[in-house]
Amino acid sequence: MDYEIEFDNISKYFPGVKALDGISFKVKSGEVLAFLGENGAGKSTLLKVINGDYQPSHGRYLLNGEEKNFHSPNEAIEAGISIIYQERQILMELSVAENIYLGNLPKNKMGIINKRKLRNNAQKIIDEFGLAIKPNTLVKDLSIAHQQMVEIMKAYARDNLKLIAFDEPTASLSDLEIESLFKIIQKLKNEGKMIIYVTHRMKEIQEIADKVAIFKDGKYVDTVNPREIDEEKMVELMVGRNIGNVYSELDRNQKLGEVVLEVSGLTTDYVEDSSFSIRKGEIVGFSGLVGAGRTEVMRGIIGADSVIKGSISIDGKLKKINSPREAMEAGIVLVPEDRKTQGILANLSVGENISVSMLKKNSRLFGIIDRKKENTQIKESIKNFNIKTPDSKKKIIELSGGNQQKAIVARWVNTKPKVLILDEPTKGIDIGAKAEFYKMICEFAKQEMAVILISSELPEVMGLSDRIIVMKSRKIVGEVRREDASESKLLSLAMFGVEKEKEVSI
Repeated sequence: MDYEIEFDNISKYFPGVKALDGISFKVKSGEVLAFLGENGAGKSTLLKVINGDYQPSHGRYLLNGEEKNFHSPNEAIEAGISIIYQERQILMELSVAENIYLGNLPKNKMGIINKRKLRNNAQKIIDEFGLAIKPNTLVKDLSIAHQQMVEIMKAYARDNLKLIAFDEPTASLSDLEIESLFKIIQKLKNEGKMIIYVTHRMKEIQEIADKVAIFKDGKYVDTVNPREIDEEKMVELMVGRNIGNVYSELDRNQKLGEVVLEVSGLTTDYVEDSSFSIRKGEIVGFSGLVGAGRTEVMRGIIGADSVIKGSISIDGKLKKINSPREAMEAGIVLVPEDRKTQGILANLSVGENISVSMLKKNSRLFGIIDRKKENTQIKESIKNFNIKTPDSKKKIIELSGGNQQKAIVARWVNTKPKVLILDEPTKGIDIGAKAEFYKMICEFAKQEMAVILISSELPEVMGLSDRIIVMKSRKIVGEVRREDASESKLLSLAMFGVEKEKEVSI
């Protein structure tokens, strides 16, 4: 059976913000339609309208010619619509199998859950996805990448599925997991499902999308064929300007100073014998496949994970760091990869998220906050970091991902750190916002901060870093200077632990 969903003049307003403005187009079965647009362009808001999380302020949407107005995600699911958001919608204390079939658990005649059938059914789907996980494993014990795959399998298992939408599904996935996901998407496409795919990765659009719907400032711009229009033109439609080569335009001529951080033989439960150093004004990239140990090294440095052996020196002096707070006091801060669970304080305002790192410095006698000083700092941060928000009192959760990330970076940069660690800082952020972040990162280096950049995007890590450290299997396996770096060289180190440039195809 053919399916179709039609958006007819959909608008959605929030106080001070027009998130969607007269959206009209159709999605048809048997094709993959990518959504492309800057953060805040309206892509995720439209998904939430489809899903019943939001009600449209104006307009309507029709499923197979029948007008729908879902008031909850459950109503959308019952109608055959599943949305896979960036934020995981799974229960950590339940098993993989229980999460996949939650709400539809197989039962025997007595109404008791048939655990064998549940396990076997889940194993079939896991095998289709080609994953090395077990049905009985608790989701909380899985990696972030595997938790994301459980979320996708959960939607895939629903018998009534008509439309499935993926919101940045590959942000935490390895190349092999992305390949498995694309095979599943192709299977769904062949079965005649409607597929919406939201991503900022042009390579994925070229590989998986049949058509691309482009959004800008809450408006639908056009639908294009990615094989008939080049990437630069799509980006121009998306941002309203030609942004050129984002790396060639960066100012990378800062002078390097003395060594500010030296890590020697760092070993934790998650990484082995890691050694490196970084100078003032230097940007050092960390590259490697998912699970290589890049984040884990940084967790050891800031005291989030216990150090078994090894040493950390700051400005030439040995330093014992037992917690992230002690790290911050020593001048080392980390902007985490998972901004939703580890970065933003979702129930607080934009201003409160920015100022929380400076409460002590902004306090007067008896711990009373100097509100004038705090508000001045917040206003300056919103301006300097170009955070798009109606005012500082708006809940941070209501901002786009890019603006949330700017607020988190502002929070930690305000502490004036010696070492700024950025873990996947542009994850889930559009190309226009990325260009802003790249300029910021270079500016931090010019201010003599030592910047450690963890990134899974090879062009990003090569375009920004002075040196690139490559990890594999929880160890540092190589270091490449910027002028000598290539995707083949970094990939061969990440995959084999040695340079086999001719054997690695991109």
